[in-house]
Amino acid sequence: MSGRGAVVVGGSRGIGFEVAALLAAQGAGVVVNGRDPDAAAAAAARIDRAVAYAGSPSDPAVADALIDTCTTQFGCIDILVNCAGTAGLASESILEVSSAQFHELIDAHLVTTFETCRAAAPKMVAQGSGSIINTSSFAYLGDYGGTGYPAGKGGVNGLTTALAAELKEHGVRANVVCPGAKTRLSTGAEYEAHIAALNRRGMLDDVSTETALDAPPPEYAAPIYGYLAGDLAKDVTGRIFIAAGGFVGEFKRPTPAVIGFRDHTDSPPWSVEELHALITK
Repeated sequence: MSGRGAVVVGGSRGIGFEVAALLAAQGAGVVVNGRDPDAAAAAAARIDRAVAYAGSPSDPAVADALIDTCTTQFGCIDILVNCAGTAGLASESILEVSSAQFHELIDAHLVTTFETCRAAAPKMVAQGSGSIINTSSFAYLGDYGGTGYPAGKGGVNGLTTALAAELKEHGVRANVVCPGAKTRLSTGAEYEAHIAALNRRGMLDDVSTETALDAPPPEYAAPIYGYLAGDLAKDVTGRIFIAAGGFVGEFKRPTPAVIGFRDHTDSPPWSVEELHALITK
């Protein structure tokens, strides 16, 4: 990756830091982003050919400046990795969540991802190449409950697959990673109590609960980001991967299964009773 420029949003800690360090080790120049200026600066200081840019890219001006910093410092923006986010909370249940909490979670996950992609995509298209790697979560399936966190992550998946389809003709790729790793967002008494409560309520099975409480270190999640950023993955786009410890998997693209069919040109609409029979058979 010598001569390439990369931006890692959320690169000051956890998975994002490990990704930034790996990209730099492969030869890229890296802009490390985090909301805490001291943490971003400290992380960049630990990585060769890295500079820090602090701020929340959910602000369009920050997103633009972040991408511009990469092109100014390293001459191009070849790789965009979105690893920023906040933990889902027990209080984001639909029975308790406030509008402010919901919007904060959507901003942290979906809006940040959109704004950085919006800022980077035209520059990648202009140069005829680029790799966008966004971070989602198993939580988009709803197994962990909540509102803003699963909605934000589900939105990231939909946004990324749409970008992949639109940008493919321009040589720009977009993929998603759903990582499993122990970070500051997945440790501590509050997190453990939340996971235990989901298990008691039957929302998480015992295996998923154990995995959530004993996740592998973040360096195990970083290699798939490094792979997707490089030339070996030149034909890989529009896919949603899983990386958790030694496990690598993929969420396949959903396809509709036929429940029933009748030709509307010579048949009436389905009745309520007919739909019930079809759906429950």
